[in-house]
Amino acid sequence: MQWTNLSEQNVYQNRWFRVNLADVELPDGSHIDHFVIRLRPVAVATAVNEADEVLLLWRHRFITDSWGWELAAGVVEDGEDIAAAAAREMEEETGWRPGPLRPLLTVEPANGLTDARHHLYWAQEAHYTGPPQDAFESSRREWIPLKLVPDMIARGEVPAANMAAALLMLHHLRLG
Repeated sequence: MQWTNLSEQNVYQNRWFRVNLADVELPDGSHIDHFVIRLRPVAVATAVNEADEVLLLWRHRFITDSWGWELAAGVVEDGEDIAAAAAREMEEETGWRPGPLRPLLTVEPANGLTDARHHLYWAQEAHYTGPPQDAFESSRREWIPLKLVPDMIARGEVPAANMAAALLMLHHLRLG
């Protein structure tokens, strides 16, 4: 049963996203108005060191008024390579420049409302370049043992679904 997007009208837009109102035809032929948020791709990166520790950021999200562990992330600029954007975001937000990035997974965190694709990468090494340029992004940055990740997620310490998925994938890849 497929829904069909017949048309969209822009309601609001800014540098980061567009909100459109879509005329959607349901399988029974009826129509509904459905809001759609259109976003640029998001690039995410982290590194896992030789001790099987993963680089995480502890940050507050004002929208949900919650604290949690995350990976460095940000929007891909127009014309920017996604992996290059992931490396840029990691260095800007953590002060660590990743080694060669490997694709980890691509997810659509809320595909019933938005077309955002989050492209997650990881590196097996990182080099400290100095204090993070975007230190306001997090309260602290830490290397956390990957073996702790499943329990952290179970306790709600990694609230973002895309981050939890990436960390569980890294846990699986590195620790089995």
